[in-house]
Amino acid sequence: MKETLSAAAAPLLQWFEQNKRPLPWRADTLPYHVWISEIMLQQTRIEAVMGYYARFMAALPDVEALSAVDDEKLLKLWEGLGYYSRARNLKKAAQMIMTDFGGSFPTQYAELIKLPGVGEYTAGAIASICFNERVPAVDGNVLRVTARLCADRSNVLLPETKKKVTAALREVMPPQAGAFNEGLMELGETVCLPSEPLCEHCPLQPLCQAHAQGLTAELPVRIKKMKRRQTELTVFLLVSEQGNIAVEKRSDTGLLSGMYQLPNVEGYYSENELNDLLTAWELMPQHIEFLKDVKHVFTHIDWLMKGYRATVAEESRRFVWVSPAQLKSSYPLPTAFQKVLEGNL
Repeated sequence: MKETLSAAAAPLLQWFEQNKRPLPWRADTLPYHVWISEIMLQQTRIEAVMGYYARFMAALPDVEALSAVDDEKLLKLWEGLGYYSRARNLKKAAQMIMTDFGGSFPTQYAELIKLPGVGEYTAGAIASICFNERVPAVDGNVLRVTARLCADRSNVLLPETKKKVTAALREVMPPQAGAFNEGLMELGETVCLPSEPLCEHCPLQPLCQAHAQGLTAELPVRIKKMKRRQTELTVFLLVSEQGNIAVEKRSDTGLLSGMYQLPNVEGYYSENELNDLLTAWELMPQHIEFLKDVKHVFTHIDWLMKGYRATVAEESRRFVWVSPAQLKSSYPLPTAFQKVLEGNL
């Protein structure tokens, strides 16, 4: 593996210099910009991140602004990106930078890895791209490229595989560490694609053992052991005569903590049970209609939601009642509940 990866460095660096995309966070190598982009890009496509990144930078242009931002404003800026613990850890890390590092961004991998929400990959990306420290940054794209390049049949979902690849890359890391890491990522994003790799456009094709052996469709090996859970929910779009919508704040811990949600209960309710529940919530339903079923997929769990729209006579004190405009501008609502709202306001 080491010999193949070492031979790949020169053609990869040349290819990256000529083909790297002009992404907004590549306009400079400021660590704040690289950090925010890398956290946003976890579990999210580049195309989806572009608008979020611009909006985030306009609102929170530096570490100091991020460290002081109101939680609800932060979550609103993150609304729709999912995995909201990422946003909370960004603020915690910014506060740590302000208190422990005097407001100056850490410059070494060993310091970066201590920040909340910063793992081996993100620390490696920041350290190499911003400070050219010769450390790897191994994500899914890099694992796919190296698996094919070296015809490695190790299960890329196992931690030991990532450790093996990281160790091999560390040994062959060239002086242009940032460009090397970004080149591997870029190759995986644009050429060495998961299902249909564009081998004819790959600068590493002459070195690629999977291509030579006809194994590109079989690699990388991904064997999942995780069993997904499913939760059935009944979700309510409650609209008052004044046109306001009922929301409530979720717990400060657990899934989607600190976000707002549409009122909901676990399990599916019959029509009679719906009326009893709304009465228990001190609401007088005037009209109830069924909305389409909605499914939302999290990492380890699926929500299977049955939605109902209910017009109510009065606004119960149990909930926060907001206008559609307020909900859009000021109340962070997870994508799962936005799906229920779609076409129903």
